[in-house]
Amino acid sequence: MTSPDFSDSPDSPVWFITGCSSGLGRELARTVLERGWRAVVTARDPGRAADVVAGHEERALVLALDVTDAEQIADAVARAEAAFGRIDVLVNNAGYGYLAAVEEGEDDEIRALFDTNVHGLIDTTRAVLPGMRARRAGHVVTMSSLGGLVGFGATGYYHATKFAVEGLSESLAAEVAPLGIKVTIVEPAAFRTNWSGPSMRQSATAIDDYAATAGVRRASTLASYGHQPGDPARAARAVVDAVTAEHPPLRLLLGKVAYDVATAKLDSLRTGFEGWREVTLGVDFPTERTAS
Repeated sequence: MTSPDFSDSPDSPVWFITGCSSGLGRELARTVLERGWRAVVTARDPGRAADVVAGHEERALVLALDVTDAEQIADAVARAEAAFGRIDVLVNNAGYGYLAAVEEGEDDEIRALFDTNVHGLIDTTRAVLPGMRARRAGHVVTMSSLGGLVGFGATGYYHATKFAVEGLSESLAAEVAPLGIKVTIVEPAAFRTNWSGPSMRQSATAIDDYAATAGVRRASTLASYGHQPGDPARAARAVVDAVTAEHPPLRLLLGKVAYDVATAKLDSLRTGFEGWREVTLGVDFPTERTAS
């Protein structure tokens, strides 16, 4: 397939965004295009993202992309670079949630969750990095979650994927900083997307002993659909502001709940660390001074 000619806007930044059929990915693609920039808008079903680029076709490339398919990733990145010459900002947004107490988790569902939320992100990032390294410029945005910092009942496997990409992104930031590439980890709280509704998967197993913990959280998560406090359009603008800042943050919390819960977690960590400080410091080999 012949790539369209985008040579009329060679200087505007190129954003490559995964998971644009709904939610934050969709709003981010819309925001980027409304700024007059160029966007590679990807989704497993590209037809669901077609309306996002309406009126901006000269600056948009809509591609089918299932991030669990390595060949599709390679093809999408190659087509994006052929059309636009480069990728300036990669937004790893594709992902979904899964409700289950840890004991209730189903093997196939757990592996599928990690394939999308972790391995898909890894494969997409590795496909885009060579071009960024060659230019000594670029920005990788990891759409994590408040759930990448704090764990709750019923979403343990989802948290595990987000904790994984947080650690990976911290390491990536250290590795690519000398190469002129930036990394930002975005940590939204509950936003009015399909995450707790149509996109959510859940275990068919429900163990009575977890009814008061994971069971209650399952129900409250599903009930929140359509009532979440976060506005995806405002979130998209916040991500753009962070990426275009002179000194982009490594982490960007989104929403009052995210700020309140994350800072409470910091306080809790410090309290716990200080409470066991003497035990912590007492396990190293004695120095010469303490030995004498």
